[in-house]
Amino acid sequence: MEIVISTRNMGKAREILEILGDLKDVTFLTLDSLPEVGEIEEDGKSYLENALKKALYVAHITKRIAIADDSGLEVDALGGKPGIHSARYAGKDSSDYENNIKLLDELKDVPFSERRARYVCIAALATPSGEVFWEEGICDGFIGFELRGDKGFGYDPVFVLPSGRTMAELEPWEKHAISHRGKAFRKLRNIIEGLMKR
Repeated sequence: MEIVISTRNMGKAREILEILGDLKDVTFLTLDSLPEVGEIEEDGKSYLENALKKALYVAHITKRIAIADDSGLEVDALGGKPGIHSARYAGKDSSDYENNIKLLDELKDVPFSERRARYVCIAALATPSGEVFWEEGICDGFIGFELRGDKGFGYDPVFVLPSGRTMAELEPWEKHAISHRGKAFRKLRNIIEGLMKR
């Protein structure tokens, strides 16, 4: 079985492969190897809309099962922002660093006890016939006061876990055990295994 990972974000693709890569009899393809797949505008109003849009589009174009995720960071003190706009919080083509600096600046006067946040991930799967499945994963934490750690991507250097470590200070296997993406894609794994039995 071939499954397309519907993202051009290499950090996401790497994590998804680390979580699902040991599935037997599955070959994973990335969009880099499929030039026929154009850009996918993430214009949905929710993580679910964006994840389903990506998975359905890629499954339709490639005639293969496609998986996608849409995820974001929700900060209570900012009314749930950056949310679905997490990747472009500091602007359309902003870097992870720029997004982190904007977030820290907006929270500069907020005490740690009020910096609750969560990562949310919707993992979606679509078949070429239009069948869809999805799962959700959530990871709770806080936003720190500085960037710490050199692993991961996105907001990982500022996302502080209950242990006091940031996501960017965790080894990949530690992160996948507790992360929003790890939780969502482990649930989606059961769906993939079910489809393989058909």
